[in-house]
Amino acid sequence: MKIGIVGLPNVGKSTLFKALTKTQVDINNYPFCTIEPNVGIVKVPDDRLSKLAEMSKSEKFIPAVVEFVDIAGIVKGASTGEGLGNKFLSNIREVDAICQVVRVFNNSNIIHVNSKIDPASDIETINTELILADLETIGKVKIRLEKEMRGNKKGATEQLAVLNKIKENLEAGKVANSTSLDIEDEATKIIVRELSLLTMKPFLYVYNISGMNEKLPEDLEELPHVKLDIKIEEELIEMSKEEAEELEIKSNLDELIIEAYKLLGLITFLTTGKDETRAWTIKKGWTAPLAGTAIHNDFKDKFIRAEVINWQKLLDAGSWSKAKDLGTLRLEGKEYVVADGDVIEFKI
Repeated sequence: MKIGIVGLPNVGKSTLFKALTKTQVDINNYPFCTIEPNVGIVKVPDDRLSKLAEMSKSEKFIPAVVEFVDIAGIVKGASTGEGLGNKFLSNIREVDAICQVVRVFNNSNIIHVNSKIDPASDIETINTELILADLETIGKVKIRLEKEMRGNKKGATEQLAVLNKIKENLEAGKVANSTSLDIEDEATKIIVRELSLLTMKPFLYVYNISGMNEKLPEDLEELPHVKLDIKIEEELIEMSKEEAEELEIKSNLDELIIEAYKLLGLITFLTTGKDETRAWTIKKGWTAPLAGTAIHNDFKDKFIRAEVINWQKLLDAGSWSKAKDLGTLRLEGKEYVVADGDVIEFKI
């Protein structure tokens, strides 16, 4: 699962990527410093792993991961090809969620593409370009659907109704993911999947501030967001743990990674044993047979049942066999919906 880091040029996207991935990237102070997207794998913080590994005396533990993609900065007019607009938009289409970095800090030594600090305006610029690109996509698909509707093609009328509902929202300046849709409706599923709109992806805003006590306008506080002093996060890469503690500086990147993981609609189930303790990534709402495919595709078809226990209850019991004796270990069938933090042993 990929999360695209987007925003105007010079707002801290590549510096954030560097801090997240501990990867050296070009973060020079000029617009379009990033051209080709940088890609990095980031571990999802999870204290449960080390605790379970200690209990099971595991030789190793393996965390869940998410992929972050640092994408070139966008400017006004990107939807019509300004700046690196066309390249930028095609890169965004390939990610599953959008992490939009917004500059809040003041620093006269760092160029702002619009020569002023206005976070709300910056968000509007980015979202407007994405909306305009989505409207262009919708316009092309609408022509085809109208033709199919006249030809009485099955499903065309219903799909066109969903498309027009999304279009109305976009024309009002709202992102597509704010449209009220019946996600279980078949026509909705088909047209949403075909359109693959940029603003249908989930958004998380990262406010790049200077000092964690910096105040934000109320309308920005209402958006799903994380506050980061990205410059401090970069400096922490070069510091030892002791130096950071002495300066009383603490990273807030874990909050961002966890929120990004949730943004993708992901949860984690766990397996534990002598060889390894491991976090497995699945979509929220998956049943046990589907969850088993995270380990191996055969698990879905060969699934018989699963032994399941909450990670904390397993720790309280002290071992798998003791949990079984205490009756806290459960047998679940094909309809069981896996919960975050379940420790599972699949029977196939």
